[in-house]
Amino acid sequence: MVMTPEKTASPWKARLKVHGWSIGQGIFLAGAFGYLYASVLPDLVADWGNDPDYSHGFLIPVLSVYFLWERRHALAQLPVQPSPVGFLVMLLGITVLLLGQVGAELFLMRVSLVVLIAGLVLYHGGWRYLKGMAFPIVFLLFMIPWPAIILNALTLPLQLLAARLSTSSLQMMNLPVYREGNVIFLPHATLEVVEACSGIRSLVSLLALAVMFAYMTQRHIWKMAVLVVSATPIAIIANAFRIWGTGVLAHVYGPQAAEGFYHTFAGWLVFVIAFVLLTVEGAAMSRFGKKYMHINNTFAKNGDEIGWLSTV
Repeated sequence: MVMTPEKTASPWKARLKVHGWSIGQGIFLAGAFGYLYASVLPDLVADWGNDPDYSHGFLIPVLSVYFLWERRHALAQLPVQPSPVGFLVMLLGITVLLLGQVGAELFLMRVSLVVLIAGLVLYHGGWRYLKGMAFPIVFLLFMIPWPAIILNALTLPLQLLAARLSTSSLQMMNLPVYREGNVIFLPHATLEVVEACSGIRSLVSLLALAVMFAYMTQRHIWKMAVLVVSATPIAIIANAFRIWGTGVLAHVYGPQAAEGFYHTFAGWLVFVIAFVLLTVEGAAMSRFGKKYMHINNTFAKNGDEIGWLSTV
């Protein structure tokens, strides 16, 4: 009697089967996404390439995939418990897409993509899978340009705030300066804080960077929230510092010193300064947590456990 070895499925096919997927399903979903977003995704990529404010959009999907790859082993251990609620979420995503198409609203059409991905994960994997993949999915929102109504509402207040802060800083140096709206007058130069100098560009990019940095360096939700929220004042202060530096150069060396290379270099410098401030803040918060965790362990050894310290 001759024994023939039983054929077994290859490991990757077995994993697809366990997780409720097949090659056919994958092809069908890829085709469905391609059909639904055939006009949405090319325009989105074009915005990344044409709008300097959102050039970071190219990195967001790559980073989301990296975050998924990083937790691939934990996800593989989760039980597959498909939820019918996911189908409703997918319907919501498609509805948002149709509303965006009817109203010619790009933001809604692009957001619907993230909603649809969340619905697919919930429908095929269940709530635990959605929870495990929540951050990479939500992080995709940073690849979507903000709607014009929000940008227009923020730009002018940021222009005025940046002009006010930089003017106050110049006055503290006893420089002869005064301001009218978003225009700063110096003896030998006039500086106008235009929309490009409002700081909205660095704010959009810095928020995405702050979320990524908080996720990778902090283990507690409240610390992540503090880092992300602090990105806004940090971006504003860094931008005001750039305008202040421009004013000082224009006063000392003339208006030509604040143009050309310096103007371009200062934009990068602002972002570097803001990132350094975020890094310092993150390091301080991590040190703060270790300090109080040490205190908590000391009390625990003495039999006096203080519960709230363990959550720091």
